[in-house]
Amino acid sequence: MEKVVVFGNNQTAEHTYFYLTHDSPYEVAGFTVDKEYLNEDTLLGLPVVPFEDVESIFPPNDYKMSVQMTFRKLNSLRAEKYSQAKAKGYQLISHVSSRSTTWPGLVIGDNCFIYENCVVQPFAEIGNNVVIAPGCLIGHHSVIKDHCFLAAHTVVLGSVTVEPYCFLGANSTINNNITIARECVVGAGAFVNKSTQERGIYIGREAELLPRPSNELRTWLTWSAGVQHDQSHKVKDRS
Repeated sequence: MEKVVVFGNNQTAEHTYFYLTHDSPYEVAGFTVDKEYLNEDTLLGLPVVPFEDVESIFPPNDYKMSVQMTFRKLNSLRAEKYSQAKAKGYQLISHVSSRSTTWPGLVIGDNCFIYENCVVQPFAEIGNNVVIAPGCLIGHHSVIKDHCFLAAHTVVLGSVTVEPYCFLGANSTINNNITIARECVVGAGAFVNKSTQERGIYIGREAELLPRPSNELRTWLTWSAGVQHDQSHKVKDRS
């Protein structure tokens, strides 16, 4: 098995280790993190070494690397470490869960992580350093460019372009044939129906507090359904 060093010493590093150990052809040999964040010298029974010295301990000719970090600072921290690891000579691996659905001809860059239950349709393209969390849909002919993060259950429909450094929140939906401009943030649950502007922040409508308490829910729903039924008959009568 090819050996991999995982960047990080936190929960993200732990679950990267778990996925690679249980669902990949790679063996995790250790972890690396910037010296100032090196609090313990082991994680999950494996060595944690300073990133500043990692190539002398895990030589790039013998080890690959996975840099899986969150979307902090709009993915720029992950992009920075991605570039630094490549400058040290490491080949950065991509992982596509065996529990996701992809099709022949998928174009995917390096240092990507596609989690379980994702569907990537034919003719889609994934750039470099992209995280696609569980349950996402990437529609046909869509392009997700470099350094993006798609949170769980994001839906990107067909022929969409997502420019670099974007964050798409959980359960957000991007409609067909539009472009999400560079460095955009789309909030959880938002529906984007037209192309966005660069560095825009797009949020959906928040949940609305209804006028009835939850212990009256069944009665109120029955009453509400009756009102809607009566109104629909009135509309029909008018016609």
